[in-house]
Amino acid sequence: MQIPHLENEYVKLSLLDLSNYKHLAAIAEEKDLIYYSPSAISPPEKLKEYVQLAVDAYYHKTAIPFLIYNKKKQAYAGCTRFGLINHKNKVLYIGWTWISKDFQGSGLNTQVKFLMLQYAFETLQFDKVAFKVDERNLRSRKAIEKIGGTFEGLLRKDTRMRDGFKRNTCYYGILKEEWPEIKKTIFNGF
Repeated sequence: MQIPHLENEYVKLSLLDLSNYKHLAAIAEEKDLIYYSPSAISPPEKLKEYVQLAVDAYYHKTAIPFLIYNKKKQAYAGCTRFGLINHKNKVLYIGWTWISKDFQGSGLNTQVKFLMLQYAFETLQFDKVAFKVDERNLRSRKAIEKIGGTFEGLLRKDTRMRDGFKRNTCYYGILKEEWPEIKKTIFNGF
């Protein structure tokens, strides 16, 4: 799988691996950064395990994990990933995104999602990009809706959280045929 080059004047996404994940160490320690995630990224050993799983998935061609670099602030801001890549059905998920509180609400995540959606639809020629999010995570749900994601349903009690709670998961999607209009209206000027 070719390593994608995703970059614009605001953000650069580079392949996340065990040689560069330490750029995320301080961010991973931020309190409640991934409260709604079933994964753990702190302490440092958990962050390394998290990245190792992403790297393993990359080598199995089911994920492409990225390190997010804010070019304007010249600082690492977090990470994100294409995951659950299904080459046969041309469907992939965007998620596993966590961004430092210093960059939340800055528009950085919208820049990241634009580059990822553009790559998924225009370069990979995939038919669908999907998102899954904890039903309680209203901020993420609104962000997905803001970039054109359509709510497709709720899977009840389908994911066990770190504290043992079984969450309900909201599923959203964007179809290839919807992308041109979303690109023109929501991402106008990107």
